[in-house]
Amino acid sequence: MNAWNAPYAPAPVHATVTLPGSKSITNRALVIAAHADGPSTLAGTLRSRDTDLMLSALESLGVGVDTDPADPTRVTITPASMHGAVIDCGLAGTVMRFVPALAALADGKVEFDGDEQARTRPLHTILDALRDIGVDVDGSALPFTVRGVGAVRGGDVTVDASASSQFVSGLLLSGARFTEGLTIHHVGEPVPSMPHIEMTIDMLREAGVEVDTTVADRWRIAPGPVRAVDWQIEPDLSNAAAFLAAAAVTGGQISVPRWPARTTQPGAVIVDILEAMGCRSAVTGGVLTITGPGVLQGISWDMSAIGELTPTVAAMCALAEGPSELSGIAHLRGHETDRLAALVTEITRLGGGCRETSDGLVIDPAPLHGGLWHAYADHRMATAGALVGLVTEGVQVDDVQTTAKTLPDFPAMWAGMIRG
Repeated sequence: MNAWNAPYAPAPVHATVTLPGSKSITNRALVIAAHADGPSTLAGTLRSRDTDLMLSALESLGVGVDTDPADPTRVTITPASMHGAVIDCGLAGTVMRFVPALAALADGKVEFDGDEQARTRPLHTILDALRDIGVDVDGSALPFTVRGVGAVRGGDVTVDASASSQFVSGLLLSGARFTEGLTIHHVGEPVPSMPHIEMTIDMLREAGVEVDTTVADRWRIAPGPVRAVDWQIEPDLSNAAAFLAAAAVTGGQISVPRWPARTTQPGAVIVDILEAMGCRSAVTGGVLTITGPGVLQGISWDMSAIGELTPTVAAMCALAEGPSELSGIAHLRGHETDRLAALVTEITRLGGGCRETSDGLVIDPAPLHGGLWHAYADHRMATAGALVGLVTEGVQVDDVQTTAKTLPDFPAMWAGMIRG
């Protein structure tokens, strides 16, 4: 694999960047559509490795998937009786954690596997939960098998979702189709990335599903039909973060069209972080514009709800003036890679100061130099390396193609941003 020479920007970048749809919304909408009472059309669907893996999973199970030949981001999902299948999860957490409950409603054996790195990701929480509500599951990590019988009893289940909010979302997305519905009780440390659960609930309610959240750490979903919805997918605000950060680190200006006035995407918090570091923001006619300062300021920030932004924010902190502390992200040790260890290794490899705490990172900026930045098959690590390389000559990213997980052709988008 050839390393990618991260483009260096000798001057502030000024550009408008149009981003593809949200992975989180796309994959939730696809699962909801598979349960619906009729066809659903998704417009603005993200087409990336993670979402294509989800589309393939649905099609393998027997769900109708019809892509508009003139517009591959327009996809119609037609529910159907599901059957046995072989599912490739790749490295997509949403596939390995959302599809098992859906597969439990199939009639037949559904086998799951994925990339080698995916076999270390925690899955026992959701697989044990499915066992507790009557599903026949063999295994506690990839590869595993779900033997569906066309129906799931449902009822009450207790989980410790402190490692990932996706365990709760994965159960909620299919709970309305269980015979008794589903009540999920969380026990343990606080659930990280709670905005992603709120996104799931908001989308289920839009599809007519009754979800009760009146008791803390308990989600009750009533059995019943799921209404077909034609979804308009928002731009991915977490993917926007790296491009907006380019304005911050170069003192330039980046605009992103179609920035939603209201969203459940946790990635929207990047605007607050950028402002805290000294940037200015403005939204005019649905276009967000970030203007970078002369010097970035260090921050102290609880990242527990927005862990996916950590690589981007850590890269900015490594380029800031003054120390930063990012907390509430111990769960990132179980993401695509151990993101905390990876960030410490790569920032210090290039001359920066970065160390782990029990639940985060302390970053002490120092002049950075060129070198090889390892992505660890992690799309967010790859874009963080590109961000560092924007203002540090001689940075190479060993596996930039891993960005295809959520951003098709990131290198071309990044180069286009620099050209303006």
